Amino acid sequence: MADDLAVVWFRRDLRLEDNPAWAAATAAHDSVLALYVLDPVLLDAAGAHRRDRFLHDLGALDHTLRDAGGSLRVVHGAAAEVVPAEVAELGAVAVYANADVTPYATARDEVADRALAEIEVDVHWSWGTLVHPPGAVLTNAGDVSQVFTPFHRTWSATALDPWPEPGDAEVLDRPADGLPAPSADYPLVGGEEEAAAEPGERGAAARLAWFLERVDDYRETRDRPGEVGSSQLSADLRFGTLSPRRLVEIVGDATDGRKAFVRQVAWRDWYAHTLWRRPDMVTEPLKAQFAALPWRDDPEGVDAWRRGRTGIPLVDAGMRQLVATGWVHNRVRLVVGSFLTKNLLVDWRIGERWFRHHLMDGDVAQNVGNWQWVAGTGPDASPFHRVFNPVLQSRKFDPDGAYLRRWLPELAQLSGEAIHAPWEAGPLELAEAGVVLDDTYPAPIVDLGESRERALGAYEEIRRR
Repeated sequence: MADDLAVVWFRRDLRLEDNPAWAAATAAHDSVLALYVLDPVLLDAAGAHRRDRFLHDLGALDHTLRDAGGSLRVVHGAAAEVVPAEVAELGAVAVYANADVTPYATARDEVADRALAEIEVDVHWSWGTLVHPPGAVLTNAGDVSQVFTPFHRTWSATALDPWPEPGDAEVLDRPADGLPAPSADYPLVGGEEEAAAEPGERGAAARLAWFLERVDDYRETRDRPGEVGSSQLSADLRFGTLSPRRLVEIVGDATDGRKAFVRQVAWRDWYAHTLWRRPDMVTEPLKAQFAALPWRDDPEGVDAWRRGRTGIPLVDAGMRQLVATGWVHNRVRLVVGSFLTKNLLVDWRIGERWFRHHLMDGDVAQNVGNWQWVAGTGPDASPFHRVFNPVLQSRKFDPDGAYLRRWLPELAQLSGEAIHAPWEAGPLELAEAGVVLDDTYPAPIVDLGESRERALGAYEEIRRR
């Protein structure tokens, strides 16, 4: 084995371009081994769409490495044990990796760090999954801002840490356990046929190019679930087939649409930085007083919400899209989250876990942050008195009902007005559209007005305390 061998431990950074861990290793050593540890705990926790997307992207990384003369060494097991064992067997002198912020990842990495230190192997950590590393965007008091706007202001003014340029190290070819086969073709975010259906960083580059054709209209179209107005890049950021820094640099700020998109990338950093500082936010409300909220035990309501059978069309369409594709439009995520936590007054953690399992782009920091935001328990949270009215949201952002018709075919023959609230339609209009409430489509499981008042009362009682 080469005297100057480094191991690059890939995780959520399935690319070679603009990858600081890969660049640093290939620049500093004669040869590198690309290692991925397939952790059954993480793989088993993923829903089918995320699992398939991941396996395709990981396979694409292997193909890229083969083009460079090497391969991806995939070993199955617990990474905190496998990485030190692999390093010792190979005689490697260093390990390079991109860090992560989740409690699972940080605990795993601390164990691996200690084991590698015992065999006197240096670990070089980078932050190739974020624009700015945690700790780089702080308040004057030295903490992560609990309000997004000042965080974004500082984030935008913070200079980027320099990343190394890649070198010409030899890439080793040492296959191991190999990859399980995906169960389906490469799944696309939202199931959009327009996006490039190629896995890995080459596909991500094509999807970015596709988005750049539309980004200038992003501010106007991003909230319309019936249109392809969002970037469709969330899964590429989740698996690191696309560098967030490269994304921000390429998009830039030349138009209002581009500025609006980059602001969303800043939200992504903000939630990651917040989780890094407050790992307990996965299970506990960031605003401690809301730990006393009287969440309702409503298994029937939760089941109807999960299956897209609440009788509220925008909620049902979103929940069916989630299970069918592993993705939900951002505006709809807010609505279905508000419905669960406010109209049903069900604990946000129940929704967060369901989404985390099913989402193709499931990211702990983003998912927890957004659920706490909509529940009113987290940083810069949606005010407790904000309850998204799904009918008004549907009429505003999907006025002709295109999104609803796609996911609720049983309502497809209703008029553009009636489809948003079938219970308000007259019996003749329902009959002509073939809709029978509580038969072909459920009647609402709650009254939106009454359930809103119930939620406001519960939150107001906590606030008064």
